[in-house]
This record gives sequence, structure tokens and C-alpha cells, in this order.
Amino acid sequence: MPNGFVDSASSLKSAPPKVPKTPAMLVRLRTLADRLAGSFWPIPGLLVALGIFGAYGLVQLDRSDLLPKTLLQHWVYDGGASGARSLLSAIASSTITVAGTVFSITIAALSLAAGQMGPRLLSNFTRDRGNQVTLGILLGTFGYALTALRSIRTETEGNFIPHVGLTVGIALAIACVGTMVYFIGHMASRINVDTVLELVTEDLDDAIERLTVDKSETEPPPAEFWQGARIVADTRRGYLERIDDEGLASWAAEHGCAIRLLVGIGDFVAPGSPIALAKPAPDGIEEAIRKRSVLTNERNSSSDLRFAVRQLVEVAVRALSPGINDPHTAISVVDRLGATLCSLSQRHLPTGVCDRDGRLALYVPRVQYDQLVNTMFHMIRQSAAGKPAVLIRLLKALTQVASCERDTARIHVLNHHAELVLADARRSVASPSDLEDIERRHFDFARVIKVGPEHYLADPRSVAGTMSG
Repeated sequence: MPNGFVDSASSLKSAPPKVPKTPAMLVRLRTLADRLAGSFWPIPGLLVALGIFGAYGLVQLDRSDLLPKTLLQHWVYDGGASGARSLLSAIASSTITVAGTVFSITIAALSLAAGQMGPRLLSNFTRDRGNQVTLGILLGTFGYALTALRSIRTETEGNFIPHVGLTVGIALAIACVGTMVYFIGHMASRINVDTVLELVTEDLDDAIERLTVDKSETEPPPAEFWQGARIVADTRRGYLERIDDEGLASWAAEHGCAIRLLVGIGDFVAPGSPIALAKPAPDGIEEAIRKRSVLTNERNSSSDLRFAVRQLVEVAVRALSPGINDPHTAISVVDRLGATLCSLSQRHLPTGVCDRDGRLALYVPRVQYDQLVNTMFHMIRQSAAGKPAVLIRLLKALTQVASCERDTARIHVLNHHAELVLADARRSVASPSDLEDIERRHFDFARVIKVGPEHYLADPRSVAGTMSG
């Protein structure tokens, strides 16, 4: 059989796995951890709890008489009960008011981002640690002030004033002032489109680093390998967010079968639709796949290489819409996508093949180079019809990637997209001068493929032409 795989159920059964099983619940725990990391409220909630319990602890410290009198006389608050209550009341009322202002500014920024850059970018604002910590400090100070306020007693009530607690409350109020100043500058930078693009690009670079490999992996078996396989359907609905590859591969090897998933990370699963092929299909395979996969109602996954790409593409497509008409933002997106492909030239995309002792156990379709490039450039090119500046930048980005790339199959994909850009330009660009510029860019791209980047970059006219775009 090609690729070194054995097309025999008996040979599959004869090889017990040597890889330890991964608990089926582990994939759900990882998904839960990712969702908590991307949620807005865990850090503010933690800081509120810290403020409440911190106030309670400092009140108990004041009650214990463990602090030296010199510290109480010279370094901490030494006012009366009425002044202490007024002070903490002012801190509590002012911090909750400022917290409301912060929340209002955040909502306004989210609305602006949703209108100009797309609602799918809202997760980048809710995951922003600066916003979370700012709101957490303000609400935590509010909780601290209320907790400390309830412990104050006048002469007739028992005469207790938490001197240390009041001093810390004053320090927290000053910290809130600084936090508010920081927050205003922070939000002003976060709604800048270039900053948003850079943040999404960092996510994409991180995904490239995590989801690609240094060496090429085993190629998947041909379609003939799956002849006679049984179709496995799924009753769930949603986007495939995570799959426990190793756990499912170990289960398949244990039961002497080979499994091929028909959907990849980020693909939609419809109720009753085929989700996998199994050869042979042991009892319990549907339950095994359900336990080791997670579906969600929205496409949002740290395991999906195309997710961050789609976010950048959405910004570019919206920028090219008639209502916004901002080609500079689209050009900035194209530059970042081209840089990503240049960094990918030294990496390999995983094939999704999991074997056990040379025998295929699981094949999960992974995004391949042509699919990734299609996701990057198809919608931008289609939206850029009649916009020479963006089409020129697309060809420039493809030229830069071609100068870094050495893989013949990848070069073929890049050439396909360059031909599409040229064809769209000839159909949609009315100005002969603009069309001539685009054709010259395409000629430069073709020259890089034909003679290599070292000869192309040695020509000063070509270098100047590339930089002028």
C-alpha cells in the first residue's frame, strides 16, 4: 500500500498501542481553560474577591493589636470614626462611578470596533488584559471600601477604627486615579486600526508557531484506502473547536480500526451529517468521537490556523466596502498576510496523520497551504475589483512570498493567485496607466519565479518598482 500504511483489519488489530491514553475529559478541560482565558470577567472577579478578603484580613490585623504604636501614630490614618466613614464612603462612591464610566467607554469602543472592523474582533477587546485589570482594580477598591466601612464603630458603638485598613484604602484610591489615566490612553491606542491589526497578527504568528511543524509529516493515505469504510454520523450541531487527536488515535488502535474525520478544526457539523469514516467500525465509535471532540456555536478556536486569518481578511473586506472605502487599511492587511506567508516558508503544515507502529490509526484533515492562501487572498481580491492600489499590493505581497518560498507546489499556488489578480485587473480596471502598472507587477512576480529572487533583486529598476507600490 502507498505511504507505508497497511490496508488490513487483522494487521491493525495485531498491534496494540504503545502510547498512553489521553483522558477523554482532558479535551473538554482544555477547551474550558481557553474559554476562561478569553472571557472578560475572571480577572475582574478575582480582583473584587481579593479586595473584599484583603479588607477583612486588614480589619482583623487592626483588631489584633500586633502593630507597634509608633506605626499607628506616624504612618497610618489616625482620624476619628466619623471621618473614617466619610472617607471610605467617598472612596466607594467615586470608584463605582468611575467603574461605570470605564464600562461605558469600553462598550463605546466595542461598538466602534464592531462597526468599522467587524464584530468578530470584539473578542480581542474583551480579552485585553488592560481593560480587565482596570475594571478589576476599580471594582475591587469598591468592594474593599464597603467591607472596611462596615467594621467602623463610634464611641457609643464600641470605638473601633481600622487604621491600617483606612491607610490602604487611601492608597487604593490613589491607585485608581492612576489606573483611570492609564485606561484612557490604553483605549485610545486600542481603537486604532493599526494597533488592532498588529494584535491580530500576533495571534496569527502565535498560531503559526504552535500549529506548524519543523519537518514534513507522513502523507495521508489515498482515497482507495477507505473503500468499504463505514460512515459515522454525528447528531450534534456546531463548529468543531477541538479534537483530542492522540486520545482518539489510541482508542482506534486499541479497537483495531482506522478512523478518518471528514471535518477539520473550524468546520461546521450539521446534525445527522457524516463526521467520520471507520475501517472497520467497532461498537462505540460514535461515543468515542463525541467524547474526544468539542463543538461550539461560533467559529472561535485557538486550534484553527485560519481563524486569525479570517479576522484580518474581514477587516480588509470591510475597509474596501463602499461605506468605509479605506484602501490603506486593506493594504496594511495584505502586507501582514504576506509577512505571515514569508515566515511560513521555513515551516511545514501538519498532515493530520496519527499512526501507531506504522499503521494508520487516525487521519484528521488539517489546513493545507492552498487552503490557507485561498482564505487570505480570495475575498480581498474579489472586494478590491477596480481598486488598482490594492491589486498592486497583492501582487507585491505575492512577489515577496515567492522570493522566500522554495517549495514547487507552494509556488504553483502563489502563481495561481497572481494570475487571478491580473485577470481581475484586466476586467475591472478602466485606466490604461493603472492596468500597465499592474501588468508590470505581474511581470516582476513571474520573473522572480523564473530567474529567482537573487537575480530579480539585483536589478535596481525592479527594486525601485517593488518599493514604489
